[in-house]
Amino acid sequence: MDSEITLKQEIAWASHLSLQACLLPAPKGTSCANYARCVNQILLGLNNMKLWLRIPLLKTDDNDSMDVNSIHPVDSWELWNSFRMLCEHHSQLSIALDILSSIPPANSLGRWFGESVRAAIMDTDSFLTNARGYPCLSKRHQNLVAGFFNHSIQIVVSGKPVNGLPKGSTDLAADHNDRNFDAVQRHPLRPYLDYIGYLYQKMDPLPEQERFELGYRDFLQSPLQPLMDNLEAQTYETFEKDAVKYIQYQRAICKALQDRVPEEKASTLTIVLMVVGAGRGPLVRASLQAAEETGRKLKIYAVEKNPNAIVTLHSLVKLEGWEDTVTIISSDMRHWDASEKADILVSELLGSFGDNELSPECLDGAQRFLKDDGISIPSSYTSFVQPVTASKLYNDVKSHKDLVHFETAYVVKLHNVVRLAASQPVFTFTHPNKSSKGSNQRHKKLRFEIPSDTGSAMVHGFAGYFDATLYKDVYLGIEPSTATPNMFSWFAIFFPLRTPVIVHPGSALEVHFWRCCGPTKVWYEWCVASPCPSPIHNSNGRSYWVGL
Repeated sequence: MDSEITLKQEIAWASHLSLQACLLPAPKGTSCANYARCVNQILLGLNNMKLWLRIPLLKTDDNDSMDVNSIHPVDSWELWNSFRMLCEHHSQLSIALDILSSIPPANSLGRWFGESVRAAIMDTDSFLTNARGYPCLSKRHQNLVAGFFNHSIQIVVSGKPVNGLPKGSTDLAADHNDRNFDAVQRHPLRPYLDYIGYLYQKMDPLPEQERFELGYRDFLQSPLQPLMDNLEAQTYETFEKDAVKYIQYQRAICKALQDRVPEEKASTLTIVLMVVGAGRGPLVRASLQAAEETGRKLKIYAVEKNPNAIVTLHSLVKLEGWEDTVTIISSDMRHWDASEKADILVSELLGSFGDNELSPECLDGAQRFLKDDGISIPSSYTSFVQPVTASKLYNDVKSHKDLVHFETAYVVKLHNVVRLAASQPVFTFTHPNKSSKGSNQRHKKLRFEIPSDTGSAMVHGFAGYFDATLYKDVYLGIEPSTATPNMFSWFAIFFPLRTPVIVHPGSALEVHFWRCCGPTKVWYEWCVASPCPSPIHNSNGRSYWVGL
């Protein structure tokens, strides 16, 4: 009881001083319920201050990483997981990792980047000494520190100088001509800090695209509903700036035109091309540039349901002098009666999960005015999912304190996330759709094998992506292993779990995804079947759907 009272007094004093955070000692083994109960009580009364729990970053096979209550080695992640679960995943409880001279394998280390790590405390024992007598780090430690920098984790140097620094050693970054230098009392750990600063300066600057996306990192956004809602000008403008996407479309259209019209008929045969969902005209421009590049003749129908975008389209056609080539149709593609059939149907209706902005329903509706041997661009697309540790995303969803937000899929620029297994394909759609089934409903069972050297990990949800074939060998997508470089039109999609699932080394995770269709909406349902069954999320589309 005395220690409980003392801890509460210390935290109250830290809170009184308006400190950003307070460091808590590491739990002594996974049997830490009393300690966690006391901390949980404190958390419930905190305003803004965070509590950082010290967790030693131990190798799972270290002899000295034994749980005092067990004969089995302890994975330090298990210490953290037991504690945070007892504290109900409280968003103000974070981690300060103690970095020692030996560190776990890379896969095991990776788990921490999806957790709420706020600081890394580097003991001087973890440093080596270089030929000049200065502290340095092993290559593995350097890579770990680079990971900390990339995830905005503070580095703290702690301990006593142990590297036998050469006498009269000076600050690596200091001005050696400073006459008052000797008069200034240098901190004994300054050379260690200088080395960490040197590693930071050595890092490559962020690419332009990454800098642009900084503000979107781990920020949950509701997916667009372009069929139900009319997009705003600013949204169109953002997507139109994605040059890479339209270069890929132009390449696909070039190949389709060349396949459709042999060289000897290029001057006489006119191809009918329909851009369905034309927006403010970027695909119209890409199609005309492809025609110019290949020397083919085009007649274009630009079909768009948004009356505001139609105004901009008319201005563009007049400004560019395309009146003889481009006909603008103000209509929903599913209800328009075309006067002639198209050779090529071009659309950009893909969402972060491929079909989540209802591309299958729209293109099935538009397929009736495509010739029997006509070409659709894109010709197919596949969605993918993979299990992830995403502590921040989970806490952001949890903060809403309702079921609806846990049964909603979010568009998000994933950053503080750990991908626990390779992504797997979920639903595939092909256009034109020759299937006699006529239904876009789907179900997929997936089985993910978690690598045995990862250690135990927490699955907070699933990251979703897509990969599309525009035409033949021209691809477009955001699935990590095949992602189109420098394209920013799509972030990943995130399907949260109401209760996170723990997976153990070498175990399998069985997951089910459904795509469901009703008369007025399309929605997804998802669940975990093994190792620990979860409820089926978003049953009957009660929380999240896409309106038809």
